[in-house]
Amino acid sequence: MATTQRDPYELLGVPRTADEAEIKRAFRRLARELHPDVSQAPDAEARFREVAAAYEVLSKRETRELYDRYGHAGLRNGGYVPTNVDFGNLSDLFSAFFGDDLFGATTRSARSRGGDVSAEVEIELVEAATGARREVPLTIAVPCSTCGASGVEPGTTPIACGLCGGTGRLQQVSRSVFGEFVRTQACSRCSGTGRLVEHPCEACDGAGRVLDEHTLELEIPAGIHDGQRIRISGEGHAGAAAGRAGDAYVLIRVRDDGRFVRQGDDIVSTLELTIAQAALGLKLTIPTLHGDEEIELQPGTQPGEMKILRGKGMPVLQGFGRGDHRVVVTVLVPRRLTGEQEELLRAFERAETPENYSTEEGFFQKLKSAFR
Repeated sequence: MATTQRDPYELLGVPRTADEAEIKRAFRRLARELHPDVSQAPDAEARFREVAAAYEVLSKRETRELYDRYGHAGLRNGGYVPTNVDFGNLSDLFSAFFGDDLFGATTRSARSRGGDVSAEVEIELVEAATGARREVPLTIAVPCSTCGASGVEPGTTPIACGLCGGTGRLQQVSRSVFGEFVRTQACSRCSGTGRLVEHPCEACDGAGRVLDEHTLELEIPAGIHDGQRIRISGEGHAGAAAGRAGDAYVLIRVRDDGRFVRQGDDIVSTLELTIAQAALGLKLTIPTLHGDEEIELQPGTQPGEMKILRGKGMPVLQGFGRGDHRVVVTVLVPRRLTGEQEELLRAFERAETPENYSTEEGFFQKLKSAFR
C-alpha cells in the first residue's frame, strides 16, 4: 500500500484535535462505505487503501506525532512503512484492526480468523544495509490432522443444537408502541456453530487445532530501520474450523555499530587526526558499510570538517538511491609532550605568521562551517 500524500485528517474527515475514539468511529464508518465487499464504485478499493493508510498513521501515537510535526516527509525519514491491507471479508478486516467484528462486539462463529503471532529478530547495521535472511522459530496453532480441523473424533458426527435448532442464532422479539423489534444473537449453547460435539477429537481435545513448532523463512529488506515490523500474511495461528490464518509480525532490531551512526539514510562516522596530520594532509583508508574506502584530506584540514562519500550510506527502503556516508574530522591535541617536542612547538610558534591561518572563506562560508 503506497503512502498517500493527502492529509490523513482530511481523508478521515476529522479535525486535528480529534481523539482516539473519534478517529476510530470515522474509520469504521468509511470502511463500511468503501470496502470492495460493499461498494460498487470503481475507485472504492483505491479510496479504501487511502483511508486505511490514514487510520494507521493517526491511530498510533508515535506516527501521529511525527506527522503533526513534520508531515509526510517526517514519516518517510522516520522509517514508517504502511501495512499492506489484506482485504479478506469486511468482518475479518475489522477484526484485524480493532479485535472485533463489523458490528463492534466480539463473537464466536463457526469459522473465524486465527490470531496473529509476533517475534523479534536482531540484525547488524551492515545487514540492514544489504538485506538479510533469517529463520524465525514460531509456536503456532495448526489444523489438527486427526480430525481435519473439525474437532470431532473420527467415526462420529456432531448433533444439531436443540436450543437454536441448528441455526446457531437465537432471536428475541420485543414489542412496544412502535412495533415489534427482533434481536438476533449467537446461540450461547453451541457458540454460534449450530451443532454440539458429543465426542470431541482426542488429539486436539475438540479444538480442531494443535500447537506446532514452525520455522518462518524471513526476508529482511535492505534499508530497514530499527523498530520496524515486517508483516507476513497467513503465517499466524490457524483459524477455528479451517478459518483464515492470522498474520506474523516480526519486529526488527538493528544493533548499534561502534564505527557508525545512522541518521535517516545517511551514515556518520568520525575520523581522528593528529595536529600534524591535519596540518600536512594525508591519504588513508576508512571503513564503510560497503567495505574499505580510500579518502584524501587536504593540508590544513580543520576540526569539524566533513568529507562526504556520495552514495555510500543506506539504501532507501522501498525506494531508489542511497544515502551518503559523512566523515566528520576531529583533531587530537597532545596532552603530554617531551622536552624536545615542547621546544619544537615553541620554535614553530615563534616562526608562525597570520598567513599560516588565513582562509579564503567568506562570511557565509564561515557561518556555514560554524553551524556544521
